[in-house]
Parts: sequence; C-alpha cells; structure tokens
Amino acid sequence: MQDGATLTGVFGRVMLEIIVKGGVVMIPIGICSVVALAIVIERLWALRKEQVIPEKAVKEIASWVGRGEINKAMDACVRCGCTYGRIVLCGLRLAGERRSVIKEAVGECGRIEVIHLERYLTLLGTIAAVAPLLGLLGTVTGMIDVFSVISVRGVGDPGALAGGIGEALYTTVGGLTVAIPSLAFHRYFHRVIDRHVAELEQFTMTVVEHIKSEN
Repeated sequence: MQDGATLTGVFGRVMLEIIVKGGVVMIPIGICSVVALAIVIERLWALRKEQVIPEKAVKEIASWVGRGEINKAMDACVRCGCTYGRIVLCGLRLAGERRSVIKEAVGECGRIEVIHLERYLTLLGTIAAVAPLLGLLGTVTGMIDVFSVISVRGVGDPGALAGGIGEALYTTVGGLTVAIPSLAFHRYFHRVIDRHVAELEQFTMTVVEHIKSEN
C-alpha cells in the first residue's frame, strides 16, 4: 500500500513538473485530458450491451408480445430501463393502430435513442482535433521564447535556451498524448454504436411484426 502511494506521489510530481515546464498552454491541454477521460469512462459504462440491449429483456419482451400479453410486455420494457425497452415501448403503446403508424413511431423513438447513445462523442471528437493544435501552439510560443533569448544573449548560453525548447517539446507531447487516445476512443464508440443500432433494428422489427395492428 505504501509502495502504491509512493508511486502515485512520484507520478503526481512528474505530471506537475511537465505542466509547469509546458507553460500556460498546458492548462487547456490538462483540462482537455480530464474532460476526455470523464467522457471515455461514462461512455464505456453507458454503451455496455447490458445497458442497451440486454439479452434477458429481449427474450422476455418477445415472449410476452408473442403471447399477446401487451400490458406485461410494456411492464417488462419499463423494468429493464434499457434503450431496447424504450424503443419497443413506443410501439406497444400503439398496439391496435395501423402497422405503418407503429413502425413510424418506433423509428422516431429509435432516432432519439441513437442521439442519446452518441451523447458527448462530438465533444470527444473536438478534443481529439483541438489537443494537437494546442500542442502546436505551445511549440510556437516555446520557439518564440527561444528566439527572444537568442536575440538578447546569443546562442552561447544553452541553459537560457532550455526553457523555451522544453516548453515546445512538453506541449507537443501533451497535446498528442491527449489527442491520440481521444481519437481512438471516438472511433471505437462509433463502431460500438453502429453495432448496437443494427441489433436494435433487428430485434425491434421482429417484435413490431408480432404486435396486433389494423395492418
């Protein structure tokens, strides 16, 4: 336990040193890293299959609908509290209406649910695009400092140049460190959502076809 605390303390000091040496630009890069991490954790939890299309709920709802027990199927949709249940519930509430009306309602509900599945991904993609630009900005400001020192002291004092060069390198590394995983998770989440949407359409349409309607 003590070793873990020691390592955490060392890591914290190293990160603080990087932020300090990276200059002011490291502040927005640090904020981007915290926001990106929060989004990744939240989306990993929210996009679990158990949260979107739980197998148990799919079987239970399909079973009740197949037996014509619409009320019990609706109760099952409410209990599961999942994306699939909310979409099917839109169709079950219109049981007895024309099938075209039911399908239209289910489709509209599905589009709304997809928006919920994609929540925060635009922000994550923006961070992936902005973080390297912030790193580049830090690189430019660092090099400006270097040339400012050269104009005053010349090139004979390496120590005086180290601050600007260090700032340029730290911000570049910081920006890329935030951008690369953010972009990777952005792509990964979209793939997961596409897979969920395909399964949702398949399972939902199967249930809708068994809902009694006027045809």
